[in-house]
Amino acid sequence: MLRKTAIVAMTVAALSLGACADGGPKQAGGTLLGGIGGAVAGSQFGGGQGRLAAVAAGTLLGALIGSEVGKSLDRADKAALANTTQTTLESQPSGTTSTWSNPDSGNYGSVTPTRTYQTDAGQYCREYQQTIVVGGRTEQAFGTACRQPDGSWKVVN
Repeated sequence: MLRKTAIVAMTVAALSLGACADGGPKQAGGTLLGGIGGAVAGSQFGGGQGRLAAVAAGTLLGALIGSEVGKSLDRADKAALANTTQTTLESQPSGTTSTWSNPDSGNYGSVTPTRTYQTDAGQYCREYQQTIVVGGRTEQAFGTACRQPDGSWKVVN
């Protein structure tokens, strides 16, 4: 319960940071996604109050990094990333890396599914690692996406 409360609180903090950003929707989206990714990463360390502190630190650091990446990704970058992620999650075996690039911006990245499983409700989900290189700066994120009835993959964390 404490962990869920901490994650919700940190997500609200990330949303607040994104709302204050002057960079527009790209930066706000990057702040939110970075904050969530940081919270998930932080939750993997420590226990009790130590874990809560790690979640808080991870959220804030992730939000800051995500904000910077979000400022730099243009619409074509996001489209290439989304298309590669959907195709990779649908058709690539775990451990197989797919890449994308935008020659106009010079940004590029990769998506690697790391684990596939089926929920108790029968829904297929995949954990994955994502790398994005913006302006020569590399950022990594980890997430989970589940297959929707229409065949698309929706990020669930």
